[in-house]
Formats: sequence, structure tokens, C-alpha cells
Amino acid sequence: MNKELEHSFVELLEKHQNIVHKVCRLYTNNYDAHNDLFQEITIQLWKAYPKFRGDAKFSTWMYRVGLNTAITLYRKSKRRINTQDFSDVQFKISAEAYDDTEEQQLKLLYNAVRQLNDIEKALVFLYLEDKNYNEISETLGISEVNARVKMNRVKNKLKTILNP
Repeated sequence: MNKELEHSFVELLEKHQNIVHKVCRLYTNNYDAHNDLFQEITIQLWKAYPKFRGDAKFSTWMYRVGLNTAITLYRKSKRRINTQDFSDVQFKISAEAYDDTEEQQLKLLYNAVRQLNDIEKALVFLYLEDKNYNEISETLGISEVNARVKMNRVKNKLKTILNP
């Protein structure tokens, strides 16, 4: 590939690399697995970059490639990519009158999201990233109507998990 293409790719990757890190955090639970997935997503982005036509925003395309890579790796491996157990995270707060209600609610939400399949996790992730349904549909390669329907189903599934 020519230097101009390489330069533009590196520039865009550096600008938007937090997207890849977020995807890695969603699908891995330790430093090595995170780095491995980051490297694999970067490789897939590089391989696909010459075909990037700019029909969607680079960040949207990056989400799509990153999520697809993570999901594909999970399915190929036929094993669960371990995600960090929320209960393993230690919070050290010295305040006397600390209210842990929000922390407990977050813990319940993380446990519920962990029970979703990979596509549902991706949908929740993009929704929580404040992506609109058009961006979500572009990223996941589904119609906007399908994204809305899936999101409603995921919301109901989460309600059922959280309120059995």
C-alpha cells in the first residue's frame, strides 16, 4: 500500500483508538486478552481499510469492524471469551456515609448484560455509547427497524433478568 494510505489509516486509528479499547473491554477481562483482541481488530481494520469508501463515518465503520472481529473470534474459538467479573473490582471508598445503591445497581446491570448474547451485548454497548438507531443499524449491518425491534427485545430481556 502507498504511504499516503498508510498515513491516513494510522492518523484515523490514533484519533479513534478508544473505540477499539471499549470493544476490547466489553469482550475481554484481562490485560493480555485485551491486547490480543486490540491487535486483531487493528489487523482487520488495516486489511479492510483500502475498501473503506467513506459511505459511513470512519468511527461507525470502526465500531462495525471491531465488534464483528470480537464476535467472530468468540465464535471461532468455540469458547467463551472471559469477561471481567464485576464483583472482582474492589472499590476503596473511605467516606463514612457512603451510599452504595448506585454501585449495587451497576453490579446488577453488569451481571444482566453478561447474560446476553454477543449481538445483544454489542447493541447495548452502542446504545449506552449514545449512538442513534441509524448509527447502530449501520454498525451492526441491520436495518434501523430491526435495530429498534432488537433493542426493545433486549430491554425486555434485561427487565426480566433484573426483575424475575
